[in-house]
Amino acid sequence: MDSTQLNPATQPSDDRGQRSLDAAMLVLAPLVRWLLRHGVHYGAVAQGLKQVFIHEARQELERRGAKVTDSALSVLSGVHRKDVRVLATLPQVQAALVPTPASMLFTRWVTDPALRVGAGDGQSPPVVRPSLPRHGPMPSFEALAREVSSDVHPRTLLEELQRLGLVSLAGDEVRLVADRYVAPTAELEAAQTLGVNVADHLNAAVHNISGGATKRFLEQSVYAYGLSPASAEALAEVARDLWAPAFEAMVQATTARLVGDDADRAATAAALPRERMRFGAYYYHEAEPPEAVTPPPPLAGPVA
Repeated sequence: MDSTQLNPATQPSDDRGQRSLDAAMLVLAPLVRWLLRHGVHYGAVAQGLKQVFIHEARQELERRGAKVTDSALSVLSGVHRKDVRVLATLPQVQAALVPTPASMLFTRWVTDPALRVGAGDGQSPPVVRPSLPRHGPMPSFEALAREVSSDVHPRTLLEELQRLGLVSLAGDEVRLVADRYVAPTAELEAAQTLGVNVADHLNAAVHNISGGATKRFLEQSVYAYGLSPASAEALAEVARDLWAPAFEAMVQATTARLVGDDADRAATAAALPRERMRFGAYYYHEAEPPEAVTPPPPLAGPVA
C-alpha cells in the first residue's frame, strides 16, 4: 500500500475537501492518459505538481493579504519546507522532467561512446550505431536495456520506444529511426494549445463555484446518454456547425473592442488596465461503460 494512504495529513480534512478531490481526479484522468502516451510518468508529474501547489499557495496568500513566508506556503500547500525553499525560486510550472527508463535507454544509445562505430574510412569520427541486435551480450538492445533498468523488462522498453516512434524492429534487429528524444514542433504547439484552452475552461469553472463570486462566466454543457454511434457522430457535426458562426461573431466583436480600446488609450494617454479573454466550445462522445447501471439524467443544462 502507498504510504501516503496511511498518513491522515495527506487526506482532505472534511467532506467538502473530499468531494473536491474526487472531482479533481476525474479532471486528471484524461490528462494522465495523455502524459502516459507521451512517455511522462508519475515522478515528473509529482515534482511539477509541488511547484504548482507552491505557486498557487503564494497567489492565495497574497489575495488574502497574508504574509508570504516559507512556513505559510508549506502549511497551505502541504509541501515540505525544504522543498518550498528550493522550488519557490523557480519560474512557474517548470517541472524537472524525471527521466523514464525508455528515455534513459534512448539517450544512452545515442551518446555512449561504447555504442559508436567507425565511419569506415579511417579518418571520420565514429558515429552512433544505427541498429543493435535485439538479443545477446553487449552491444545488444537487450543488454543495454538491462544496464539501464533492472526493473523494466527489455521487451517493455522496446515496445515503449516503438510507440514513441524512436526505434523500429526489423527481424532480430532494433533500428534507430530518430536522433533526438524531442516531440515534433506541431506536437509541441498542440500541447501548448491544449494547456491554455483547458486551463481557462477550468479557471472559469473554479471561479464560478468559488464562494463570494460576484459574477459568473459562461460555462455550460448539454449531456445525453443512450445515443447510437451514428447519432453521436451526427451531433458532432451539429456542434461544429453551431461553433462556426459563434467563432466569426466573437472574432468580429473582439477586433472591434481592441480597436476601440487602443483609440481610448491614444486619446487619453492613460495606462488603462488590460485584461485577456478566451472563448471556446467543446464536444465529446464515447461508448458508455457496461457497468453504468444507473445512468445520470438524460440532459444536463447550465453548469455554473
